[in-house]
Amino acid sequence: MSKPSSRTSAARRNAEALLSKSQKREASFKLDQEREHEAMAIKTARLRELRLAKEAAEEKLAASTPPAPRPVKPRRSKQT
Repeated sequence: MSKPSSRTSAARRNAEALLSKSQKREASFKLDQEREHEAMAIKTARLRELRLAKEAAEEKLAASTPPAPRPVKPRRSKQT
C-alpha cells in the first residue's frame, strides 16, 4: 500500500512545485508592470512640466513683443 501513497505524494509535490513557480512568475510580472507604470507616470509628469514651462515662456515672449506689421501689397487696378 505504500506505493500508491508515494505516487500520490510525488504527484502532489510536483503539482505544488509547478504552482509555486507559476505564482513566482505572476508576482514577478506584476512587479514589473507596476515599475513600468510608475516610470511612465514620472515621464509623463516631467514632460507635462516641460510643456507648461515652454507655453508660459512663449506667452511671456508674445506679451512683451508687439505684433509684426503686415506687409503692404500694392493695389492693382482692374483692367478691362
